[in-house]
Amino acid sequence: MVTTRSGKERAGVFDQLTSLDQEELVFFHHSPSRLKAIVAIDNTALGPALGGMRMFPYASEKEAIQDALRLARAMTYKAAVTGLNFGGGKAVIIGDPRTDKSEELFRAFGRFVHSLGGRYITSTDVGTTVEDLIIVRQETPYVTGLPVDMGGGGDTSIATATGVWKGMKVFAKEVFGKESLAGLRIVVQGVGKVGKSLLPHLVDEGAKIFISDRDRERLKRVSEEFPSTIISPDEAYSIACDIFSPNGLGGVLNDETIPLLRCPIVAGAANNQLAEPRHGYALHKRKIWYAPDYVINAGGLINVCDELQGYCQPRAWRQIDRIAETLAEIISISKEKGVPTSEAADWLAQKRIKMMREVQRIYVPATYPARTGGLP
Repeated sequence: MVTTRSGKERAGVFDQLTSLDQEELVFFHHSPSRLKAIVAIDNTALGPALGGMRMFPYASEKEAIQDALRLARAMTYKAAVTGLNFGGGKAVIIGDPRTDKSEELFRAFGRFVHSLGGRYITSTDVGTTVEDLIIVRQETPYVTGLPVDMGGGGDTSIATATGVWKGMKVFAKEVFGKESLAGLRIVVQGVGKVGKSLLPHLVDEGAKIFISDRDRERLKRVSEEFPSTIISPDEAYSIACDIFSPNGLGGVLNDETIPLLRCPIVAGAANNQLAEPRHGYALHKRKIWYAPDYVINAGGLINVCDELQGYCQPRAWRQIDRIAETLAEIISISKEKGVPTSEAADWLAQKRIKMMREVQRIYVPATYPARTGGLP
């Protein structure tokens, strides 16, 4: 514990790692490029940690650490519950992606990733692009999410949106007794890469689409491309609809927004939609079905993971199809145990991790060399 000037104790970094049972937190600083990066490795029971590099102008180092740890845990659960043989990790780069990017910075970050020896494999995330990733790749092979001409699987937003669309159909069947989304009123909050990639599926299904985004220019462009009704960011929470689909930033399901919802289903691609775990219970109490975000949005992760064994699109998309089966199982567990779907998903993920730890305890000798990841 760390004692403040007021005499109160607050948790230090090691206390946070211990309380959350997370494995590793690594800091990297490179003065010439002004790189300040943090990598959180949450859990490697199933394999090397995989997660994107996020670039964001965090207000403090504490905020950056908390974001890295939270996002790394979500990646662990996402990989576990979707049957992938990877653990969870996340990198955060402290900086403004509009002004602070440089080749030197991303090459320095690549050397940082390489120094971890394959325990962490990186990709793109909020604030970073495939172009940035290509620079990182010049310094380390521990990279995934590359363009097709470099052996990658291409734009992950398409895979992510496909999983969300199919997940919506699972919940529509549970609530309305039909898998079709025809005629359903769907609010798409956030029409960036994934939200926009979701819209063609909803149009083809014949859904009534409402779109919201804080970027007005983007909102206008998307509304001209897809038949939809524009609503304000605040109205997105309170408008009566059948499915509310958050596809922007996390934390949108909280004490202020949950009471406003007028829908039976929440199903979207945004990461960490629940501001706190207790908000899963708040939705459950209101009889709102919640598609756990790290399950329904796993299509992108599945697509980039497939690159590590030589990308094969049919194989990757077969596994994306299984997202629907996993969500159906989560619904079943939720109904059987009377718990929120968020808890049912966590239980499934923890069950697989626990199983693998037990296998390792029994069958892997203490002298067995540590695994270094999915790339040579």
